[in-house]
Formats: sequence, structure tokens, C-alpha cells
Amino acid sequence: MAEQANDNKKLHIAMFPWLAFGHMIPSYELAKLIAQKGHKISFISTPRNIKRLPKLPSNLKPFVEFIELPLPHVENLPENAESTLDVPYDIVPYLKKAFDGLQEPLTKFLESSTPHFVLYDFAPFWLPPICSNLGIPCIFFCIFCAFCEYLCLDSILIKAHSNSIEEVAKPIYGFLTQQNESGVTDALRLQEIVTGAAAIAIRSCPEVEGQSLKILESVFKKPVIPVGLLPPSPPQSNDEDNNDDKDENWSTILKWLDEQEKRSVIYVAFGSEVKLSDEEFIEIAMGLELSNCPYFWALKMQNSPNDDIESNNKRGIIWNSWAPQLKILEHKCIGGFLTHCGWSSMIESLQFGCPLILLPFQSEQELNAMVVEEIKVGVKVERNEDGGKFTRYSIAKALRTMMLEEEGKSCRRHAEEKKSKIFGNKELHQKYIDEFVHFLEIHKPNIN
Repeated sequence: MAEQANDNKKLHIAMFPWLAFGHMIPSYELAKLIAQKGHKISFISTPRNIKRLPKLPSNLKPFVEFIELPLPHVENLPENAESTLDVPYDIVPYLKKAFDGLQEPLTKFLESSTPHFVLYDFAPFWLPPICSNLGIPCIFFCIFCAFCEYLCLDSILIKAHSNSIEEVAKPIYGFLTQQNESGVTDALRLQEIVTGAAAIAIRSCPEVEGQSLKILESVFKKPVIPVGLLPPSPPQSNDEDNNDDKDENWSTILKWLDEQEKRSVIYVAFGSEVKLSDEEFIEIAMGLELSNCPYFWALKMQNSPNDDIESNNKRGIIWNSWAPQLKILEHKCIGGFLTHCGWSSMIESLQFGCPLILLPFQSEQELNAMVVEEIKVGVKVERNEDGGKFTRYSIAKALRTMMLEEEGKSCRRHAEEKKSKIFGNKELHQKYIDEFVHFLEIHKPNIN
């Protein structure tokens, strides 16, 4: 049951995440955890995205209201495209342009509902002045790790006109300052969001990133509040949102997993937005075969180079349909996770004590990989210095290191240790939620 908040402390919080499920799901998890304490949440997104969220537990329905704002039509944005999941990477700027078109309906909602706080993402650069005029304090909810956010803010706010940007931050700075069809760079978006925020709430904790959190606060010069890692709850077999097709998929997957030896299988997945080239797909597939390890590759069709994919190979399975990542990672046969190093995916893996084979594709993923390497729970796939490409041999080497060699055994021991002490420690993460809600309660404005 959700805790009942005292009436004089009861909060109304509006949450407005960016239109990517890697952003919406952590915001949704945070919303549910705050709602469990008896506070009201207005979760704001587009109709199709809200319909695709996991079902809300029945005990939280009185506390969470979904606010559907139809996405305006924008030229070059496909019909019914409402998230980054729906469009190729080069079309995302048009999605941002459409997102900016939500300014008027969102303003009307805030005027009529007057929440105590707005928790927003990096994208709505136009929102802080609106909230300021209404007397509603804003909090920037950062779904990235503290190390990544520190380098972003450091490069934008402090070193934007300097040649001394740290080498690791240069690709990020280049990406953030790149002009795009939305008419607004991500650097400007982030700068306006941070400047207008009263605080940063960040998906991290001192046990993983103590130093980075301290540095981030010194750069930001405002409160930086860790909300914990927000590990999602493993889905139960009787989940309301299970349907017959998904149940049939899971029973087929489970049958294969049950036939494998304990900790012998490599789980492979690269998130919803990594698009593999033909060359990358072939090198990964051949590397998996060369490793001689059984594997289960959850390959979303939009991430594959073509539709002509063998679903069963000599050593493992390439699975093209829906696959429940949490259930797979939880299975006793999984011994390692070959991942693109998305922050959410790594948290999900480590909450089950599953070590990581690190294959980052983008700048922030590279930074996430560095955080994981620091806590000794991952082995990185080597890329050559000429173009930064990986090969089937570097894939196979990393996989065999993780699954068969002492370095991998050490990573597994560390992952198990971090599972019990940090990533799978529900009490620890609840403590950070409690502290965040307490911060909101004591800073609640007198606006209604």
C-alpha cells in the first residue's frame, strides 16, 4: 500500500521526461516511488508513449495521473512517431522540434493545476521561465551517471570557449554543440535547463560515484541530490500487462535457458537505439561464435542491418521478437552481459550480480563504461586506434576473458558483492528516495 502523506506535507509533482524510453522509464520508476509515499504525481507525455508504459500497480492509481499532450505535427516526422524508438537517429531532431511544440499545452496545464514542483529532463529549454513566472520551482532529473553529467556541464558551462576540455569530454562537447534541425543545440537546451533549476536530482548514489557527485555539485553550485539507481522490480509471472504472445515468447526462451549450464551463457543486447552497421553485426556474430560460449542475443529488428537473420546459430540464439531483459538477466544460466553500456542496462544487470562485457557505441556510453571499469565489474572490448573499430577477434577475446579467465572470475565476484551491497540493495535505494522526498517537503512552495 502507498504510504499516506500528512495533508500539510502532501506534494503535487509534475514530471515531464524527454520522449525516449531510456528517459521515460527511470522517470516513471521515480514517480511510482514518490507516489508510494502518498504524494500526487502528474506524469506528462504523449498519448502513445503513455499507453506503452508498464501498467501502474493498482495501489498507486489514486496517486498517479497521466496527462496526455498530443504531439504537434512536424514536417519530416513520420505519423504516429512519438519517441526515439519510432524514428531513425537522424530524424530525432524533428522529434525535438515537435516536443518544443508542447510548450503551449503544457503551460495551460501548469497554470490550471499549479504543482509544487516540476521535474524535467534536458530537452524543454523553454520551460524554466514559464515555471518561474508561475512560482513553480524546477528540478532537473538527470537519468545519466554523475560522471557523464559532470563532463557535460563542465564542458558547456565552464570550458565552452577553452581549448582545455578534457580529452574524454571532447566528443560529448562536439555532439552537444552540433547544430540540428530542431533549431536548438543540445548544449543550449542543457544550459538553460541547468540554469533554471533549483536542484539536480540524479540517478546515482555515493556508493558508486561519490567523487563525481561532489564535483558535480561544485560545478553546478546548487544542490545535487542522488535518488539512488532506481533498479526496476523484476516482473512477476502474473503481471497484468503480460499477454499471450509475450507469455509464449518467454516460455520458449525459458526452455532454452533452463537447458544451459549455470553461469555459462552470454546475454547480448544493445538497447533500443543502437543501429548496427552490416560490418558491426557480422563482427559481433562471428565473435560470439569464435568465443565458443553459448549466447542469447536479443536483437531488435530496427537495430539489425537487414531482415534476413538466422534465428539459430551453432553456439546460441539470435532472438528477433520481444524478450524480457530482466527475466533473462535474473536466470541462473547467465554468466555475462555484452552491452552497449546504457546506464539503465548496466544497472539492471548489476542488480542481479551479472558482470558486463563493455561495448560502448556513443560518447555517454563510453563514460558509463569507465564508471563500471572503476568498480571492477566489467571487461571492455578492445577497439583499434585506427577508426576505433572492433573485430570478431576482440569480441571473442573479451567474451572468453569474462567467461573463462581469472579476470572474469574477479569481475563476477565484484559484481556479486556490489549486488548485495549496492545495486540490489532495496533498503539503500529507498533511503535515497526518502531523502529526496524530504528535500521536496521542506522546500515546498506556498503556491496553493
